Amino acid sequence: MSRFSHARFVLSAADPGQFPADVGAEVAFAGRSNAGKSSAINAITHRQGLARTSKTPGRTQLLNFFELAPGERLVDLPGYGYAQVPAAQRRVWPPLLEALRTRASLRGVFVIVDARRGMQVEDAALLGWVAGGQAIHVLLSKADKLNRSDAAAALRAAATALAGRGSVQLFSALKGLGVREAEDTLAGWLAGGK
Repeated sequence: MSRFSHARFVLSAADPGQFPADVGAEVAFAGRSNAGKSSAINAITHRQGLARTSKTPGRTQLLNFFELAPGERLVDLPGYGYAQVPAAQRRVWPPLLEALRTRASLRGVFVIVDARRGMQVEDAALLGWVAGGQAIHVLLSKADKLNRSDAAAALRAAATALAGRGSVQLFSALKGLGVREAEDTLAGWLAGGK
């Protein structure tokens, strides 16, 4: 049974004024469009359909807040990189993301990276966006599509790119690879650990 069996959607925020109160603990999920963010959220919470998945890049266009337990939230961020999103919508994102970054309740950021592509320029930029006191954990998603040696090489390359700034693991929502490890990391952060 999942630790997050009571997870529920709370709201989609188009403006920082719509964010939940800055109390408790929250963890953000970020990544390139179609890297597998929503699938990772659903796998880690063991709640299929909690976060909407799509083969169309750019489906998540607002900051979506989910309550995992009282005072514990998960935030699904819009995907970066290729996304068929109107320019007007993309202009809304920087103030939203800056407001999120400065929240006292934000404990850390899960960065979802397609293991077949590795860390890209946008992923490195995101690492720079994360505030100094916040934890970073990279999920190398879709790792089931790599053979063992390629998966090990992707893991080494991501660890090198992180340069000690965070942790990294192989992950596959489809095959369940690394789900328990990611769940443990999320639960630890929400409980106050980093």
